[in-house]
Amino acid sequence: MQSIRARLSLNYFIVLALGMTLAGALVWIAVEQLYINTQKENLLAQARLMATALQGSALPIGPAQPYSQTSNVAPGIHTRLLSEGGAVVVGLPLSDEFAQVPAAEQYASVPTSELVQRPEIDSALKGTPATALRNVLNNQRVLYAAVPVYADTGKITGIVYIATPLPPAGLPTNLILQLIGAMMIAVLLATFAGSMLARKIAHPLEGLASAATAISNGDLHQSVSVVSNITELDSLKQTFNNMAKSLRQSDEAKKAFIADVTHELRTPLTVIKGTIETLEDGALDDTEGRGPLLASMQREADRLIRLVNELLVLTRADAGALQLNLQTIDLGKLAGSRCDVFSQLATRQEISLQCRSDCQSDLRVNADPDRLAQVIDNLLDNAIRHSPRGSTIIINIKEANDGVECAVSDQGTGISAQHLPFIFERFYRVDASRNRKDGGTGLGLAIARALVRAQGGQIRAQSVEGEGTTITFWLPVSPSP
Repeated sequence: MQSIRARLSLNYFIVLALGMTLAGALVWIAVEQLYINTQKENLLAQARLMATALQGSALPIGPAQPYSQTSNVAPGIHTRLLSEGGAVVVGLPLSDEFAQVPAAEQYASVPTSELVQRPEIDSALKGTPATALRNVLNNQRVLYAAVPVYADTGKITGIVYIATPLPPAGLPTNLILQLIGAMMIAVLLATFAGSMLARKIAHPLEGLASAATAISNGDLHQSVSVVSNITELDSLKQTFNNMAKSLRQSDEAKKAFIADVTHELRTPLTVIKGTIETLEDGALDDTEGRGPLLASMQREADRLIRLVNELLVLTRADAGALQLNLQTIDLGKLAGSRCDVFSQLATRQEISLQCRSDCQSDLRVNADPDRLAQVIDNLLDNAIRHSPRGSTIIINIKEANDGVECAVSDQGTGISAQHLPFIFERFYRVDASRNRKDGGTGLGLAIARALVRAQGGQIRAQSVEGEGTTITFWLPVSPSP
C-alpha cells in the first residue's frame, strides 16, 4: 500500500512526463519551423546578393554555370557557409538542353524542361524570388532559393539558383543539445516543484492521519494546525478539530452522565439496603416501627423505577426508537385535564393553577397524547416544586407560527443567565440540594425536550432571576384529512 506522498509524487511524475512529452514535441516542431524559416530567409538573402552582383553582367546562354561563393555576406542569422559551387547561374533564354543544379544535388544535370517546372524556378522566371524544400538524394532534405537577375534595362537575363542541405535530424546538433539541456533543466525544476507540492499536501494529511490514529486509541486531546494556505485542507483540518472537540465534549458528558446516574442510583439503594439491614436486626418484629421503614423502602424503590423509566425514555429518544401514537388532539383540553390532576398537589403547596386557552382558535395538534401529557406533567411538576407558597402557575395555550404554543409560567426565584442555557441538559440542577431533597432527578426538562422534538416540535426557556420562569413548547397543527 502506497503512502499518499508516494501516490501524489507518482501521479505528478506521470502527468509531468506526459506534459513534457507533448510540450517537447510542440517545441521541437516550433523550433524546427523557425530554423527552416530562418534558413529560407538566409538563403534567399544570399541569392539576392549574388543576383545584385551579377546585374548588368553578360550571362552565358545555354547550360547553367557554377557560381563560386566562399563567404556569408548577407545580413541576418546564418548557420552555414556555401561551399565552392554552392550556386549556379542559369542564363536566359534556356535552350532545350541539360542544366546543372547546385552542389546539394551533387551537380546533377537535368533537362531544362524539368528544371522550369520546379516552383521556385517558375516563380523566379516570373520575377518573384522564391524558396522550396524538397527531399532528394535518398531522402535528404534540401532547401532551394531562386532569384532573377536583371539587366540594366530591367529585363530578366538569368536566375541565381542556390541550395543548401538541411541536417538529417531536422535541427543542427548544437541546437538539439541546447533543447535537450533546456528540457532536462525544466524536468529537474518541475520535479523539485512537484516534490515540494506533494510534501505540502501530504504533510498536513499525514498529521491528520496521525491525530486520527491517536483519537482511535483513546487520546481525545488531539488537534492539528489549520494554516496550510490550501482551502480544502484548512477546511478539513478545521472539521477534524471540531470533531475532536465534539468527541471530547461527548466523552466528558458521558462520564458526567455515568457519574450522575451512579449517584442517583446509589442514594436510594443505600436507603433500601439500610432499611433491609434494620429490618433484619429485629425491626421486622416491631409492628409500629416497621411501617415507616417499609414506606421509606417503597418510596426509594418508586424513585428507582421512575429514574430507570426516565433513562429508558431518553435512551429511546436518542436512538429514534420512541413508539409514538400520533393523532389529532386538542392541546387546550389535554392541558386542562393535567391541571386537574396536579390541582391537589398545588393546593397542598398553597399554589394556584390557572389554565388559559384561546377559545376562538383551533388548538388541535398532531401528537401522541400520552407523551404530550408526560411533557405537561414534567413542566407542571417542575413549576410546582420551584414556586413559593401563595404564588400562581399559569398555563397559556394559543396559536403561533402555524402551530400551537403552550407556555408554563411560574413566579419562583427564576434562573440566572449563567444556568439558563443548560437547564435542558440531563441531571443539570440549578440548586442540586433542593432538587434532591424534593425527589427530583434532574431529568424532567431533558425528557420534555426529547419528547417535544420527537413529535416535531420545539421547546425553549425564558427566565428573569427573582421574577419567575416560563417554559414554552410548540407543536405543529394536525395535518388536513
